Amino acid sequence: MEGKMKAIVKHHRGVGAELQTVDIPQINDNEVLIQVKATSICGTDVHIYSWDEWSASRVKPPYTFGHEFAGVVVEKGKNVTNVEIGDHVSAETHIVCNECPQCLTGQFHICENTKIIGVDTNGCFAEYVALPSQNLWKNPEEMPFDVASVQEPMGNAVHTVLAGDVAGKTVAIIGCGPIGIMAVGVAKAAGASQVIAFDLNDYRLDLAKQMGATTVVNSKNEDPLQVVKELTEGHGVDVVCEMSGHPVAMNQGFKMVTNGGRVSILSLPVRPVEIDVTNDIVFKGITVQGITGRKMFETWRQVSGLLKSKQVDLEPMITHHFPLEDFEKGFDLMLAGKCGKVVLHP
Repeated sequence: MEGKMKAIVKHHRGVGAELQTVDIPQINDNEVLIQVKATSICGTDVHIYSWDEWSASRVKPPYTFGHEFAGVVVEKGKNVTNVEIGDHVSAETHIVCNECPQCLTGQFHICENTKIIGVDTNGCFAEYVALPSQNLWKNPEEMPFDVASVQEPMGNAVHTVLAGDVAGKTVAIIGCGPIGIMAVGVAKAAGASQVIAFDLNDYRLDLAKQMGATTVVNSKNEDPLQVVKELTEGHGVDVVCEMSGHPVAMNQGFKMVTNGGRVSILSLPVRPVEIDVTNDIVFKGITVQGITGRKMFETWRQVSGLLKSKQVDLEPMITHHFPLEDFEKGFDLMLAGKCGKVVLHP
């Protein structure tokens, strides 16, 4: 397809972005062109927009960013057989090499040569995006585009929560950004007996409550460790899902987990974190997991199943919708923490 399109471009090595008119991407024989119907703002996009230390070391402007979306296939390469024109799709955002030891043993989500859509390549904050067909996930046509656009980050929540058993267990979700809020709903759907959500933001704690948290704790006003002690008869929680990346909160997570429990870490601390390995890991005999992305495509199947069965309802945490032109309003809300998931519509 020839022509021009609107796109949000990270135009320089600094704060902000611009709405520009750029060329519609051209596809190769193994790619598809997708008309973007909804694209949601991720915490990673906020890092790039605000130009923090991580983004300054990773991304190379100018380019179109964004990686969470849902849309319709409008063109496909001659080698593409897994989708047809008109199919509703989202995409796994990790482009993998298929050649490294991890890929060859089925661990595509930790491919050592991963490239991320909208970080290392042009992304989906645009009217059209071109992607390898192997990254596509077909959506039911009845699934709303805004819900379909947040399956990728929901996959992070699913991967974190379901990295071990949670049925009948007490689960702590530390950090109630959008993925943490979704993790609350996933833990509840998976049969957790208690889901305790921690944050400093009352707005987002309220969203966590709507998603099924049995207890919400503002860590500015209450001692998280004391609350956990009271709720668990002094034993500690069985599972900690660390979504905050804050050194104090992360330390609290290791201290509140019970002996033999699990700590799954999705967050990305910007600095090294000091942990009492002897007392909080070794002597407790706990399992510590680093969680990256989604299992391809096991996690996508779990996400799709949870949404189709309505065991998880994402509507409460999709709080704002804007046309692509008003993207700055969405980023302002994300930076202020006064939103759940923000969806842009090209």
